[in-house]
Amino acid sequence: MDFPIGPSNHLTTSNFDYALPKALIAQTPVEPRDESRLLILNRSDQSLSHGHTFKQIGDYLYPGDLLIFNDSRVLHCRLNGVNNESKGNVELLLINRISEGIWRCLGKPSRRLRTGSTLSFQKRNWSCNAEILDSLSHGFKLVHFDNESVLPHIGTIPLPPYIRRPVDDPERYQTIYSKNPGSIAAPTAGLHFTTRLLDSLTNSGVHIAFTTLHVGPGTFRPVTTENPFEHYLEPEFFELTKSTSDQINVAKRDGRRVICVGTTSMRTLEYAALQTSNSEGEAPLNHPDLSLNPTTGWADLMILPGHEFKIVDGLITNFHLPRSTLLMLVTAFGGNRLISQAYREAISKQYRFYSFGDAMFIS
Repeated sequence: MDFPIGPSNHLTTSNFDYALPKALIAQTPVEPRDESRLLILNRSDQSLSHGHTFKQIGDYLYPGDLLIFNDSRVLHCRLNGVNNESKGNVELLLINRISEGIWRCLGKPSRRLRTGSTLSFQKRNWSCNAEILDSLSHGFKLVHFDNESVLPHIGTIPLPPYIRRPVDDPERYQTIYSKNPGSIAAPTAGLHFTTRLLDSLTNSGVHIAFTTLHVGPGTFRPVTTENPFEHYLEPEFFELTKSTSDQINVAKRDGRRVICVGTTSMRTLEYAALQTSNSEGEAPLNHPDLSLNPTTGWADLMILPGHEFKIVDGLITNFHLPRSTLLMLVTAFGGNRLISQAYREAISKQYRFYSFGDAMFIS
């Protein structure tokens, strides 16, 4: 397995492919959360360090470091129902609310979800009906629900398809600090944190701040084009508050590290930095005079090798799927050689991969 080495304009999606034994795909979360394994990557000396658990992350953080968490909460957005015409089973995944009763969704079997089709959903004492209003680009459906107030009750947490077992407690697929509903998948790097660990970090002088990015199809959709620059990255809603942008700006001016917990936090900050530099003139990467503005909108930044990081100094992340935008982002930050070596060693040492898997810290 070798991730790309060379000019970014020579990248192909195949460069980010690798073979993973199915036995290494984590099916259940580790208990307690912070007992997962932790791989330490140092970009300065290109070293890897094994033998750590996540609760030891504080050993690699400095007083004054600023951790940025994504506080989005996963919706109960997977609906299982019946097509009233064919009487066959259907599944809808709620993506985002357009207006009262109207949602943009993904559905399957897609070929049977034609405009005008009516659907019925029921779970225990809750029920509602839906109509397909339109078929949109990229496989989305515009759907009207006659009683959207029951959707949280009839929906379930949408675990990724590679997790074949339901979780006993749906809260285990939420971060302990999640508060803003809107995601269709968890920002999984944050799943390793416990209240005790966060208290320990803040007591040692580590700062924490929160941003919001609602994880949507843009995060997990596979790259199907061989040229990753041609991949359509679905925009995802984000919010960077004044409180958090102020904390980041002060940290950068003080020379303190800004460390993102997860790829979604990283994409939010780097997208916001590009918006700031575009409005105020280009600034060099990690320049102390680059001040982030509070902003909200839809992020669609595809981070590939060659990207110049303007804000982020460190990244806590899980091990990602082959040929994914997340693996491309991590490679862009950690470097081709180091990330390729890390994945080879993680496989040989049988780390657990993907959403419920182990973590790495890249600094």
